[in-house]
Amino acid sequence: MFEQKPNKSIGCTVKNCMYHCQTENHCSLEKIHVGSCEPHPHKESCTDCRSFEAR
Repeated sequence: MFEQKPNKSIGCTVKNCMYHCQTENHCSLEKIHVGSCEPHPHKESCTDCRSFEAR
């Protein structure tokens, strides 16, 4: 397993993601992909992090 360094520009509270820094609520990726299964999302709940990978 590699050492995860928090990217302070990407906050994250999904602790079961492979890229979550367990010591703080940040992602360790340089960038993430945000997507939606709707063509024109209007609510936060209609978007998700497509970079998510379960632990």
